[in-house]
This record gives sequence, structure tokens and C-alpha cells, in this order.
Amino acid sequence: MGDDSEWLKLPVDQKCEHKLWKARLNGYEEALKIFQKIRDEKSPEWSKFLGLIKKFVTDSNAVVQLKGLEAALVYVENAHVAGKTTGEVVSGVVSKVFNQPKARAKELGIEICLMYIEIEKGEAVQEELLKGLDNKNPKIIVACTETLRKALSEFGSKVILLKPIIKVLPKLFESRDKAVRDEAKLIAVEIYRWIRDALRPPLQNINSLQLKELEEEWVKLPTGAPKPTRFLRSQQELEAKLEQQQSAGGDAEGGGDDGDEVPQIDAYELLEAVEILSKLPKDFYDKIEAKKWQERKEALEAVEVLVKNPKLEAGDYADLVKALKKVVGKDTNVMLVALAAKCLTGLAVGLRKKFGQYAGHVVPTILEKFKEKKPQVVQALQEAIDAIFLTTTLQNISEDVLAVMDNKNPTIKQQTSLFIARSFRHCTASTLPKSLLKPFCAALLKHISDSASEVRDAAFEALGTALKVVGEKAVNPFLVDVDKLKLDKIKECSEKVELVHGKKAGQAAEKKEFKPVPGRPASSGAAGDKDTKDISASKPGPLKKAPATKTGGPPKKGKPSAPGGTGSTGTKNKKGLEIKEIVEPELSIEVCEEKASAVLPATCIQLLDSSNWKERLACMEEFQKAVELMDRTEMPCQALVRMLAKKPGWKETNFQVMQMKLHIVALIAQKGNFSKTSAQIVLDGLVDKIGDVKCGNNAKEAMTAIAEACMLPWTAEQVMSLAFSQKNPKNQSETLNWLSNAIKEFGFSGLNVKAFISNVKTALAATNPAVRTSAITLLGVMYLYVGPSLRMFFEDEKPALLSQIDAEFEKMQGQSPPAPTRGISKHSISGTDEGEDGDEPDDGGNDVVDLLPRTEISDKITSELISKIGDKNWKIRKEGLDEVAGIINEAKFIQPNIGELPTALKGRLNDSNKILVQQTLTILQQLAVAMGPNIKQHVKNLGIPIITVLGDSKNNVRAAALATVNAWAEQTGMKEWLEGEDLSEELKKENPFLRQELLGWLAEKLPTLRSTPTDLILCVPHLYSCLEDRNGDVRKKAQDALPFFMMHLGYEKMAKATGKLKPTSKDQVLAMLEKAKANMPAKPAAPAKAASKPMGGSAPAKFQPASAPVEDSVSSTVEPKPDPKKAKALGVSSKAKSAQGKKVPSKTSLKEDEDKSGPIFIVVPNGKEQRMKDEKGLKVLKWNFTTPRDEYIEQLKTQMSSCVAKWLQDEMFHSDFQHHNKALAVMVDHLESEKEGVIGCLDLILKWLTLRFFDTNTSVLMKALEYLKLLFTLLSEEEYHLTENEASSFIPYLILKVGEPKDVIRKDVRAILNRMCLVYPASKMFPFIMEGTKSKNSKQRAECLEELGCLVESYGMNVCQPTPGKALKEIAIHIGDRDNAVRNAALNTIVTVYNVHGDQVFKLIGTLSEKDMSMLEERIKRSAKRPSAAPVKQVEEKPQRTQSISSNTNMLRKGPAEDMSSKLKIMYRTYRIQARSMSGHPEAAQMVRREFQLDLDEIENDNGTVRCEMPELVQHKLDDIFEPVLIPEPKIRALSPHFDDMHSNTASTINFIISQVASGDINTSIQALTQIDEVLRQEDKAEAMSGHIDQFLIATFMQLRLIYNTHMADEKLEKDEIIKLYSCIIGNMISLFQIESLAREASTGVLKDLMHGLITLMLDSRIEDLEEGQQVIRSVNLLVVKVLEKSDQTNILSALLVLLQDSLLATASSPKFSELVMKCLWRMVRLLPDTINSINLDRILLDIHIFMKVFPKEKLKQCKSEFPIRTLKTLLHTLCKLKGPKILDHLTMIDNKNESELEAHLCRMMKHSMDQTGSKSDKETEKGASRVDEKSSKAKVNDFLAEIFKKIGSKENTKEGLAELYEYKKKYSDADIEPFLKNSSQFFQSYVERGLRVIEMEREGKGRIPTSTGISPQMEVTCVPAPTSTVSSIGNTNGEEVGPSVYLERLKILRQRCGLDNTKQDDRPPLTSLLSKPAVPAVASSTDMLHSKLSQLRESREQHQHSDLDSNQTHSSGTMTTSSSSTANIDDLKKRLERIKSSRK
Repeated sequence: MGDDSEWLKLPVDQKCEHKLWKARLNGYEEALKIFQKIRDEKSPEWSKFLGLIKKFVTDSNAVVQLKGLEAALVYVENAHVAGKTTGEVVSGVVSKVFNQPKARAKELGIEICLMYIEIEKGEAVQEELLKGLDNKNPKIIVACTETLRKALSEFGSKVILLKPIIKVLPKLFESRDKAVRDEAKLIAVEIYRWIRDALRPPLQNINSLQLKELEEEWVKLPTGAPKPTRFLRSQQELEAKLEQQQSAGGDAEGGGDDGDEVPQIDAYELLEAVEILSKLPKDFYDKIEAKKWQERKEALEAVEVLVKNPKLEAGDYADLVKALKKVVGKDTNVMLVALAAKCLTGLAVGLRKKFGQYAGHVVPTILEKFKEKKPQVVQALQEAIDAIFLTTTLQNISEDVLAVMDNKNPTIKQQTSLFIARSFRHCTASTLPKSLLKPFCAALLKHISDSASEVRDAAFEALGTALKVVGEKAVNPFLVDVDKLKLDKIKECSEKVELVHGKKAGQAAEKKEFKPVPGRPASSGAAGDKDTKDISASKPGPLKKAPATKTGGPPKKGKPSAPGGTGSTGTKNKKGLEIKEIVEPELSIEVCEEKASAVLPATCIQLLDSSNWKERLACMEEFQKAVELMDRTEMPCQALVRMLAKKPGWKETNFQVMQMKLHIVALIAQKGNFSKTSAQIVLDGLVDKIGDVKCGNNAKEAMTAIAEACMLPWTAEQVMSLAFSQKNPKNQSETLNWLSNAIKEFGFSGLNVKAFISNVKTALAATNPAVRTSAITLLGVMYLYVGPSLRMFFEDEKPALLSQIDAEFEKMQGQSPPAPTRGISKHSISGTDEGEDGDEPDDGGNDVVDLLPRTEISDKITSELISKIGDKNWKIRKEGLDEVAGIINEAKFIQPNIGELPTALKGRLNDSNKILVQQTLTILQQLAVAMGPNIKQHVKNLGIPIITVLGDSKNNVRAAALATVNAWAEQTGMKEWLEGEDLSEELKKENPFLRQELLGWLAEKLPTLRSTPTDLILCVPHLYSCLEDRNGDVRKKAQDALPFFMMHLGYEKMAKATGKLKPTSKDQVLAMLEKAKANMPAKPAAPAKAASKPMGGSAPAKFQPASAPVEDSVSSTVEPKPDPKKAKALGVSSKAKSAQGKKVPSKTSLKEDEDKSGPIFIVVPNGKEQRMKDEKGLKVLKWNFTTPRDEYIEQLKTQMSSCVAKWLQDEMFHSDFQHHNKALAVMVDHLESEKEGVIGCLDLILKWLTLRFFDTNTSVLMKALEYLKLLFTLLSEEEYHLTENEASSFIPYLILKVGEPKDVIRKDVRAILNRMCLVYPASKMFPFIMEGTKSKNSKQRAECLEELGCLVESYGMNVCQPTPGKALKEIAIHIGDRDNAVRNAALNTIVTVYNVHGDQVFKLIGTLSEKDMSMLEERIKRSAKRPSAAPVKQVEEKPQRTQSISSNTNMLRKGPAEDMSSKLKIMYRTYRIQARSMSGHPEAAQMVRREFQLDLDEIENDNGTVRCEMPELVQHKLDDIFEPVLIPEPKIRALSPHFDDMHSNTASTINFIISQVASGDINTSIQALTQIDEVLRQEDKAEAMSGHIDQFLIATFMQLRLIYNTHMADEKLEKDEIIKLYSCIIGNMISLFQIESLAREASTGVLKDLMHGLITLMLDSRIEDLEEGQQVIRSVNLLVVKVLEKSDQTNILSALLVLLQDSLLATASSPKFSELVMKCLWRMVRLLPDTINSINLDRILLDIHIFMKVFPKEKLKQCKSEFPIRTLKTLLHTLCKLKGPKILDHLTMIDNKNESELEAHLCRMMKHSMDQTGSKSDKETEKGASRVDEKSSKAKVNDFLAEIFKKIGSKENTKEGLAELYEYKKKYSDADIEPFLKNSSQFFQSYVERGLRVIEMEREGKGRIPTSTGISPQMEVTCVPAPTSTVSSIGNTNGEEVGPSVYLERLKILRQRCGLDNTKQDDRPPLTSLLSKPAVPAVASSTDMLHSKLSQLRESREQHQHSDLDSNQTHSSGTMTTSSSSTANIDDLKKRLERIKSSRK
């Protein structure tokens, strides 16, 4: 078992891979145990085994493999990372497990596969199993089939895709292996269980015997729908719910699920598509035209055979359909008609949705053909039209069907009605909206009164079906005039109807408002979708909305928007009653009198026609009282109004009586059930009086009341016809005025535009101007509702009149229609809109669009024209297209039937002549506008080909295509485009142009949709391939579109779709999906709410400019697009304009209107912040371009729409520059009055101005610059600071203009740049201007360089970014420029720097060519400004500039410092006194937090005097610091450049106060410090400082540095002020460092700089001379102690080490500085025993390693003092002692340990300490051992000696070499140097000996010199002390014992620390007392250690009295050199030690 023990020790994962099977078995067992123990599925343990799981299942040893499978199963079940292993593990199971003989192995294998499916990896598993079916081994095939069967049985057909399995089934049935065939049979039965008969077609070709067996098995299956028994992880909650339901005993709801499981798989989906076009007989098209019917029959039979294939491949079937259509329509042989109809049926069934595009052509022909009487023909036609219906929608073919309804032939009418009835059965409430139902009902209502009974019956059936589908509520408004008998008949038919959707009792559904229709939302949300999936007619889009919307609205009231439909009138809600009343018969005068006398006083009726007006008046008063008191139900309205109309009736002469009479009419209309019959009696009289001066208003009131009772559409029509049938112009104009007002009050719902148009035209032609004005006003009101299309009716009016109309329309632009306040709206406003489905806006639109008179142009589309368009000669083709354009232009609005034009135009879209392609696109745009929403039916056959044009290589063609697609989409909505596979087919094409344009278009459109068809998912695979397209633009567009796809499809579906990608692609795409998930926008709200459209959706969104701010409201084509770019990029622009006709010019006749009052900028709370967030999150485009593209302009327009007045926005984005000037003038006027608005929209204003910079018009540019000057002046007065976002999207474009040829513009731009520095830090402006110097425009380069010079002159060198060196080098390059002006500018800028900065400039600019350098020197001489002559102003402002600069240069020269992040650079440059090379110690930079950025130019250099007076500081109420928002007065903003965008919380207040700490003004700083101190002293509030500590400390030591460099040097300053500031700072710090939690937040870099500042302060002799200076220094002392004790120990230790390293490196640094740093380190060493556990030792050792790398021992020994090396060794010794050997495990952070001696040193120490712990008597043996050790390193010794002799032999290093040799000989007295000497000359040997003697004499003499300080004297003679001669605190580096002098030295140090006198101290007391504040110095540990060592020493003293001792003492600072003195001193030492100990007690 020898090797057993070896593998037993291995970790589990290694055992699992071991070559011994036993080891693996053991490994798998242990792994299994581990897996069972891990509770957390995300535990990192799982990842260890990620790569091994495949080996678990594929183990070659069967026994081991079983165990491996068990472990793998547990792993897959519990590990969250298991999914990553799916592919490899399942393929392993298939190939290595399924072929195993052991049943258990197979079972486990199957279990593992099922478990993978459970963790959502079904697709991958299925893929591997299907691959397994191709294996040659039948065992594997059987197992794979069995696994698939089990998976299907357990998880159901939703999870397991059946299509691929069914594909391979026939192959399995053919297998030679019986087991495979049996298994195939089992899986076929299982599949049948899920999809029933859908399985039959794919299996029709298998062996008949097998089929028979299957049939027998299938019959036995239970009929209930199967349910999954096992769920995916994500569905397991669902499972739990299901169980609860079942336990509750209700399986009723489960029934809902049944319904949606069964139809889930459609047999059609499982079939392979067959391509038949190529299989058509070659001569088919000739034969079908043949004269002999037999030949035609042959051709048709050939087609019939082909179309019997149940699924056909998509292709271009246009010609075939055309041929079949011709046979159906024109063939005289009815047999052939039937045959052609069958072929069409086959095509429609085989192609399904793909046939939809041809449906429009065929339907009219088939319907017309129903005139045939033969049953077989009729049946064939019925089947054909039914099949075709399923490929399209009712909406698309409604026009054709309705056209046939008016046919005279009764059979056609009957069959059409029956077809409608059958079609309705396929509809649901949502796919049969009111807008569609209305025209059908109207047509069917005519048929129910037809003379032919079969027509009537068919119409009843159709209406009954409609009633069943949408319920009575929706249909009743259309059945108002139907008598009871017919109504009952309709209801009876409705009860018989069986709907396709299996709707239960109609009535019940009705009550619930059709909830069950959209897919039984009660049972499951998904059901609705499933239900609709295979009913081709229905559209899933709106259905999704249905469940939600239906519940909300309809219980209130439907929307009777139809004219003539009912509406609730006076009867607030008694609708039934009103229906009877409205059709009130006309009563005779006698009956009326009778009824009236029953309710009116007798006198009243008698006096009605009295000749005395007073009696008549009294009568009227009584009449009125009676009416007021009457009950609604009892009021005989008709009788009463007849009484009023009785003589004198409306000819009443007395105006008082007349007024009262009119008032009574109004009362009756309001209070009674007023019918149209009653209305007709009075309207004539009312119209007659409407123009009357005195009675006019009463007449209008009465008319309004009648309109409310009888609905406005009817009333308005009556009133208009009455008014215009008489001659009185006053009446006409007042009628028009009343109508304008009424429309506003009632809304536009149901008004018949056509009826008004003729009257309005009459009015416009009237001679009376009042009539014309009223007509124009009425048109303006109508324009609000109808939109731009209204203008079309008046294009032929006279230009003068047209311009008036345009002016009126212009006025109305941007206004939204008011909410209706009267009539129907009272009841329906709240409910109607929700009552409609998601498509509501379109439906509403259709109402108005239907009203436009449409011309039929199909007769003009002749076959000659079509052949012209298809001619070979392009000129003739062009003529044809011109004709078409002419026809459409002339017709204005056209009907959707345009014959064969679509096919002809489609051919032109891929014309080789691009001009014709563009012309075709223009025609298609016109077509869209002309046909309106009806163009929907052409989307498939014409719209999709337009999309193909987006792939054109020419930019202008693509732009035109995009404009056309947009024009179409505007008319059709997006649903049509997204349905079916057409769009995904386009995206599939690998054309980069097509892909990027199409994706861009989708990204624009998708976010606006509330729902999309499910077919959108088909685009996703192609979207993913676009994400990895070679073309960068395609990838970008795909990424932009991703969130919008996700918005509609959801993350889950999108992620699932990645399953088919390659693994590498999949990971990338999933990462992008995650990113997109974060940016996913919310779906838009229902438009009814979004648009200001409360009139119940009566106006379509399209006709409402206000609801769609993005569109230009003047036109619904592409006018806005070409606008801003002056049409140069878009080829389409000119066409767009021509499409507009004369509209554009008329726009310029805009008048200044009263609606322009009010603010122009609307303040949107947090609007700007949101926009910045959007831009940061890439939700919108970043404002970054070379020339502005349309999408930027559109985006800006959209963003502005919410915060800029509409009329101003129209001006701003107008195509005419004069409008821009107007806009700018308005903006200038409002600048002062709307400061807040301007600041709120500043980012948008600046962006808009950047667009103006790209205009060519100078006047606009001048105006813009004028505005900018005023704007920036205002901003600086407001003390606003530009945000980064505003700056970066504006400054680069402004800088472009600095290169303008016109001098005046350049001046303005420079002036603006100058002002900008007041609102944006100069240091940040600098890089932008620097970028400008790289321009190709020489003027721009020169101006930018000059500007840079000005910046440096005004703000000093600190503005130079990223560093002065880099900046100046770039500027210096331009000295060699070709352009003279640029050269001069560059030279002048550098001279400016020279004047500020002196000769340093030459170092900064680097090397120049001789020519450039001589030019520069010449220029400097000429400028004759020496640095001393720097402007006085500057000296005052920047007294300490020179120091900061010199430190800069220091930094620049050091190179790596430049790697710091740019933000830190700005900060660090100014406050680092001694920058050091960052490569040595990178943490220092990274530890500083970045959130606190200061504008150092302002804070440090300017002392508040340059630009602004120091504002009065606000005293913040600190009690409120925890309130959510505390906004300081705005004037403080000037101090903190970053304050503007973080202005609203505690943190920002603290940031702000902290930024004031570093202020150049002493009082400001003191006040800020006081406020912070107040926070720190209150425990409950101190926490607020958390997170701000670094930033506070940075500000503090910057202030310290400012005092040190500036204030102390300033004679004018009172020194008391400075002391006061010092006290505040130190007090604050002490408070801070008493709170441990806050103190620990200070990071290393900051602590380092803080300690630097404090130590510098302690050494500042200027402080000492002040009165209270000593006190300050003592306080600093105390503070330092606090910092050392309370900070994070790792950070402070690290900081001190770095500081020590820096101070030793810096030549300028005083030795005292380093000494104090070391004293701090010693203090830390004393604290180590308590803090060692909290220290990150790895980091400290890394710092020591870096230190030792920078200072190897040799270099350290060169130091004047030996403190550094001692300090280091003490530190290391203490660490070793505390950690023991473990310390060597802490070197993990050191990359290359050989770079320093640290590791070797630690090893030696460890070895030594181990030796020392051995017994004392072993000393000798130890020594011997160490000698042996040395011998072992003989090779090293030889190398060392060789090195020394090399030095002695060289001229420069002789002395050094001799000294080293001397040291070496002293140390190793027995060392043999003979071999090295004997090869050399005699002279050399004697030279060496002589040299050694001299050194010996010198050393002996030197050792006797006493020293007066505690620091060893400098060694003057020896240049380099030998590496090992320095005393180490533990012992010699070679492990030898050390002399007592060392301990004396240690003691001295200790005494010094404790404040005891050593010898005369020449340091100042504050220094020596450094760190001596705490009462009990923590020396215990070190003194105890000394004590024990002394006792050791005494015992071994005798052995050590030889020369070694002397050599060890050479450098010690004691005075003993002989052994006797050392003995004496040890006793002395001991006494002193006792004394120290007793004093401590």
C-alpha cells in the first residue's frame, strides 16, 4: 500500500483526476459528500469541479463511473454553475454511459440529462441527444430516444421542442434494430399524447403496419390534455401554486391550462416546406392562356398536384396567383373556375401568412364570381375565400368586401354576407374593433331589408355572429333603427353561432365584457397568446392588452362615435329609453295640444297667441315655470315645442318674449327626452334667430342644448344646411361661429367632414367678409382635430384666401384640442378609451380619414401605363412613373384599389437606374399620404420591397427609402410590418447598409409601440448575428436596438434565443443582453393618456400635432428631416418639399400671435439630471459628431419638446434661417426674465447653438454669438458652473468657430471663451482648446494657441493639462508650422510661459530643432521680460507659484508619475511637495478617493482675488445636516466647480464645506473648519463625515501647505491669524483622530501627505519664533501620536515607510525630517505587539521590499546616519519575533522576491532567532555550525572576493575595494585571500597590504573619538562601509552574536524616547519630546527583551573578547573600544535599566 498513502494525501479534485482507479473512486465518493454538504448554490466550491464533471461521467472504469455519475447528478442539481457544463457532460453521457451494459449507469445518465433540462438547459441537452440518434450503436439510439421520451413526458411539449424529434421519427421506424423501432413507437405515442392529430401528416409515409399499430395505441390514450409533471427551476413556484389549487379541490381553473396546451403545436409547424415554383411545368403560363380548355385544365391540374403539399416554401407567387385569378375571373368554363379556386385554396393553406400579400388581389375576383350558381363552383370558391381569409386580416380585405356588398346580384350579396359571417367567427372582440364593425354593420343592415330572403338570412347570420363575438354593447349602437322583429331574429342567429375560439355562452361572456376571449386571463397570462397563435386571422398584438383594458373601461359606457349612433343625451344613463325616443314619430297638432294642456296651465295655452306682448311674456314665464317643475319622464317635448312654434311662433316680434321662448326650448332640450323629431320643429326658427343681435345668444344656447340631446353630428348637419339654404349672411356667419364653439365643447367625434366642406366652401366664396372670417375660424377649429390633411380640400382656393387659411392653421399649430365638456363625453370620457383595444388610435383615425372623399383611380391604371413602367427603355419607364405621380397628385385622396400598380412599382424599386428608384420611392410616399391607413393592405407586397432598398449602396437612395418607409409606417402603424417573416428575412440578408438602416429604423420605432406581434422574435437570431457583424456600424446599430427588442420580448425570451449560438458568441451576446437589460426602457403608456386627448380618443393621434411633438405638425410626410441639414445630405428633401405643395412658403407668413405669451422655457424638475443620466447610460446618442446627423437633430427636438414652448421650438427647427434669427431674438429677450428656465435647459440651448455653428448663414452665427456672450455673462453673475456634459457637448464646436475667416466672429468667439472661464475651470478648458490646435484650419490653430497663452498668463501654469510638460511640448511643435500666424502664436504662448516661469520653460518644452530653438530664443530676447518683471498682479495672486512649479517639473522628469489618472494628476500636482516615482509604489496614487476634485487653480493660486470677491460664508445649520436636502445660497457656487450637479444632500453640503477648508482666504477656511469641528464633536453627527475623511484630510494638508508656502511668507498677514488657522486645523484633526471609526478611513496616500505636512510644520523654524509657536508645535506632537495610534495601522505603517523612502531619496530634504519619520516608525514598532493581528502584513512587507529595492544595504550605509538601517532592521526583527516562521508566508504581494534582500534577511533572522532559542551552552556548536554553513557557501565567497579585487584594480573604486577587503578580513579572520593575490604582480600585493594597514590605523584612531549626539558621526574616510559592518538590532548578518555596545545604543534611544537625559542635547525640546506625551511609554516588551539578552551576554562575554568584537563596534555610537570598558558598561547598563523599570512602575 505504499502508493496508497501518496494519493490519499491529495486534495479531492486531484484524486478525481488520478490515474489510479481507486484514487478516482475515493475522489468521487468524497466529492459526492462535499456536494451534498454545500448548502449555497453559489458557493465557490462548485467552480473547483467545473472542469472535472465531464471526467466524472466518462470514467473508463465502470465501477468508478457509477460513483462519478452519482456525484455528477448531485452537482448538476445543486451547483449554479452547472449549466456551463451541459454540452460536454451530456455528450459524454451519450457516448460513454448509454452504451454501458449496467442498467444503473443508463438510469443515472438519463437522470443527469433530465436534471440539466430542469436547470433550463433543455435546448443543449436535446441537441446532444438528437446527435446521439445518428450514432451507429443501437444501444445509444435506444437510450437517447428513451431519454427524450421521458423528458417529454415529464416536462411537456413547451420545454421539449417536438419539431426536430418528429423529423427523425421516420428514420427510427426504419431502423433494422427492433429495440430502436419499439422505442420509436413509444416516443410516437408520447408525442401523440401532446399534439394529437398534428403528428399524423409527418408519419403518413411510414410502414403501414407500424402506422396501424400506432393508431391502435393512440386510440387507447386518455382524451384529457396532458400536463407536465416536472417543472423547470423558474417554473417551480408555478408548480407549487398548481398543487395548492388541486389540494383546494378546484381543478376548474386548471381547465384554462388545458385549453392552451393542446393547440400549442400546429401540424403545419412540424412539416418541411416544399418548393413548388421550380416544379411548375415549363409551359404553364402559355398553357393557362391557351384557347383549348383541355390545355388550360392540364395546366391547372399540374398546379393542383403541387399545391396539395401541406406546407409550401415562401417565394414570389405573384405571377402564379395572377394567372389563377384570371381563370377564376374570366374563364368561361366553370369546371376550370372551380379547379383554379382549388389551386388558390391549396396555395393559401400551404403558404399561410405568406399568402397574405396576394389576398387583396384575389378576394374581389372571388366575391364577384359568386354569381355562379353551380354548387361545386360555389363550394370551391367558398373554400378558397375562407382559406385566403386565414392568411390575412379582415381589416386588410374590408374595403374589397364592402365594395361587393352593394352588388345588385343577390347570390353575390348572399355569399358575401355568409363569408362575412364565417370571417367574424374567426375574430375576437379585439380583432373586430368598432371602426371595422361599423361599415360592415351598415352594409349588412341594408341587406336585412333586401327583397331576397336568402340575402336577408345571410345578413342576419352575419350580424348574429358579430353580436356573439363582440357582445350587444358594441353592436347595439349600430342597430338603433332596427325594429324589434329583426332584432330578435339577429339575437336568435347569435345563439346558434359556434365560434372558432370555442366561446361559451355568449350572454355570460357579455356580462364579463369578453374577458374569456383574449385567452382566459384567469388561468394564465400566457394563455392568451397561445390561443391566438394558430388562428391566423387574429392578431396577437392587441390581444395582449385586452385582458387589462377590458376590465377597466366598458362597464361605464361604450363609445358611440358613429354619426347617427346613439349616445346618451339628456337622459344621463337611461339609454334604452332614449333609443325609443329618438325615433319618435311626428305627432299631429291636435295630439300635441292635448298633451300640452295636460301639463301646462290653461291660461298659458290661451295666451300663447295673444296680441298683447305683455300677456305673451307672462304666458312664457308660466310656461317656463311649468317646464322647470316637470319630471323628465312626463315631459312631452314634441308637444311643448309645437306649442312654442304656434303662431306667432318664430316670427315673434317682441325680443323679450322671443328670448324667453328660446330659453324654454333650451330648457326642454336639457330636461326632457328630446328627440330629433322635436328638434326639426324648432331648428329652422333657431337658425333664423341666430343672427339676431338680441336673441342670437339664446338661440345659440338652445341649439347647444339640442346638440347635447340629439348629438352634435346630426344637429350640426341640420343647422348648416338650414343656414346655407337662406340668404342672411349674419345668420350664416353666426351659425359657423356657433359650430366652431360647439366642436370645441363636444369634440369631433362622428362629425361628417364631407358634409361641412361644401358648406364651408360656399362660405369662403361669400361676398360678406364676416361669413368668410367665420368659415376660416371654423376651419382652424377643424384643423385641431383633422390635422394637415384638411388643407387638401382647399388647395384650389385663391392664393390670398389660402394664405389666410394657412395663417389660421399656423395659429392652431402646437395646440391640442380641448377636452370635450358636453354631450356624450360626460358619460364616456372616462371609459371609452380603455374600452377600445390597443389599436384604438388607428381606429379613431379611420373615422376621420374615412370622411375624406377618396377618388377611385384604378381605371386610370391602364395596362398601357403598366407596360410603360416596365419598359426596357428607361426614359419610357420614367414617363410611366411621371404619369403615376400625376394621377396621384391630381386625385389627392385615393381609394385603396389601384389595380396592378403595386407589382409595377415593385419592379421599379430594383431598377438599375437609381434616379428611377428614387422617383418610385417618392411616388410611394405620395401613395401613402393619398391612400391613408388603407395602404396597410399593400405593406407586404410593396412596403417590404421598400425596406430592401435600404440596402442600396448610395446614401441618398437609402435616405429616400427610409423617408418612404417612415411615411408608410405613419399611415399603417408598425403592426403590419412586424407581422410574418418578411422583416426577419430582410434582416437576414448580409448587407451591412440594409442591416444598419433597418436596425436604426426599428430602434426608432419599437420604443413607441405599446405591443408588438409575436413574430418579432423571428428577427432576434439575425439581430444576434448583427451584433457580431464585421461592420462596426451594424454592430453599433444592433446594440442600440437591443434594449428595444428586449422591451417587447423580455429578457428571458431573448436569452433563450441565444441557445443556438456558438459558445463564444453566446457569452458575448449574453453579456450585451445583461447590459441592455439595465438600459431597457419602459413600454410607452397608452396614448390616450400620453397625448392631451381626453375627448375619448375621437381624434386620431395622427391628426394631433400636440400628441406627437417629434413630428413636424405641418406635414405627415418627411418634411422635418431634411430641414436642419439644409437638404444637402438627403436626396429626398426636395421631393419632400414638392410633396408639400405650397405649404412651406405659407409658413413664413406667420404672425406674431397672442399665444406666444408665457414662458419660453418650462422648468422640468430634474430634467437636466435625467438627460445626463440617459446620455451616460447610452440611452440617447452622445453629442459628438463632425457634422450633425438627422438623428441628433431629432433627438434634440424630442428632448426640447418637454421644456421649450412649442411655438419657439417650431422656430428653432425651422428650415428657414430667418426663423432661427427670430428664435434667438426671443431667447435674448427672455434671458433675464427666465434665468431659472435658461439654466434648466442650458444643456439643450448649448446643443442647439452648436447646430447653428454648422449653418452657413453669417447673420444667424453673429446672433448666436451675441446671445452666447449675454448667456455666459448671466451664468457668471448667477455663479453657475457648467457641468462636464454641457462643456463637452459645446466647447469643441465653439472652438471650431474660432477659425472663422471673418475677424468679427473670431473676436466674439474669443470673448465667449474668455467669459466661459468664469463658469468653467480654465484647467478644464485647456484640453479642449489644445484639441483645437490640431485642426487643419491654420486660423483656428493660431487663435487656439493665442488663447492658450492668455490662459497661462491669467491663471498660471496650473491650467496646463495633462501636465505642463506635455502641454508645452505640444505647443512647441507649432513653432515649426508652415503658417506664419501659427508660428507666431506658438512663440508668443511660450514667451508668456517664460515670463511666468523663467528658464524652466526650456526643460518643459523638450528638444526642439535648432531653427525652432533659435526662433524662440530670439523672441524671448525681444520680449525682454525677465521673470522678475512678471506682472505685479501676478505676484500678488500667486506668491507660491514657483515652488509648486518646481515640484511639477520634478514630477515631470520622473516619468512614471504621468501614469496617474488624469483627475488625480490635477490634484496631486499641486499638493505633492516631493513627487516620487510611482512605479515604486503604485498604491499611493490609487488610495486617494476620486470623488473629491478641487479646482486647484482657484483655491491655491488665486487667493480669491482674481475674479470674484470672496462671498460671505453661509453658516450652515448643522442640526439640519441629516435633512434630505440642504441647498446653500447659490452665490457659493463659485467655489466648487463640481458643485452644481451634486447639490441636494448632506454629502454635497459636506463636500462643499470641505472644499472651503482649502480656501486661500483664511477666514473662509477657519469658518469651514469650525463647522466641521462642530460635526465631529457630536457623536451622533460625526458619522456624517464617513466617506469624506480622505477628502477632508487632502483639503487640510493642502491648507497646511498653503500656509507654509504662502501665508507665512506674506508680510502683510497678521501672524495671529495664521496661528488661529493652525489651531483650528490641529484641533479639528485631533477631534477627528479621536473617533477611531473615522480615523481608520484615511488611506495610505493621504496619511503619507498628512504626516509630511505635520512633520514639515514641526520643523518650521518660523513658527518657533512666534509667540504661541511652541504651543502649536506641542499640539502637533500630540496630534501625530493620535494619528499613529488611531489610523488604520497598515495604512499608517505603509505611509511612514513610503515617506521615509521619499525623504531619504530627496536631496533637499533635511536630515531632521527623516529622523522624525523614523521616530514615528519606532513608535509604530512599539505598538506592533498589540496591533499585529489587525495589520495587513503582506502589504507592509511589500513596502519594505520596495524600500530595500530602492535602498539596498550598501546604499543605506552611505547615509550620513545609520538610523535608517537600524530602523528597518528593528521593524523586521519585531515582525519576525511576533509572527515567527509564518512571516515568510506573507510575501504574496511581491512579484519578484529577488529584487531586494528582504527574503534572505528574513530567513537569516528566522534562523538566528531559532538558534537563540536553543540552550545557551550550545553557543559554540552553533558557531561551528554557522561556520560549516559558511563553507557551504564557498562559491558565493569566491564571487564576493573576486568582486572586491576587481574594485581594488580599478582606478575609481580602489579605496572602496580596500575598505571592503579590510572589513571582510576582519569578519572572516581565517579567510584565504592567497589565491587572489598570487596571480598578481608583487607591486599590487604590497599595495594591498599597505592599504589594509592604513585603514586599520585610521579605524582604530577613529573609534576613539567621542560623540556628543545620539546619532553616529559621519564616516568621512570610508566611502562605502562594508555591507555587514553596521550593527543590527539582533545580531550580525552572518548569525554571529553582537557586542554589548549595541544594547547601549538601544538604551540610549529608549532613554531619548522616554525623555531622560543622555548627554547634552542640541535639538530643540519640542523635537526631542516628540511622541513623549502619553504618560506610560509602551516599552515593556523591548526592555524585557533587552534584559534577557543581557544575561545571555554576560555568560558569553569571555568568548567574545577578540577582534570580531571591535569590528562590530566600529560603527556603534558608544565610546567603548576595549573589552574592559565594555564590561564596565554592562553593569552600568543594568543599573540604568533597573532605574527605567522602577520609574515606569
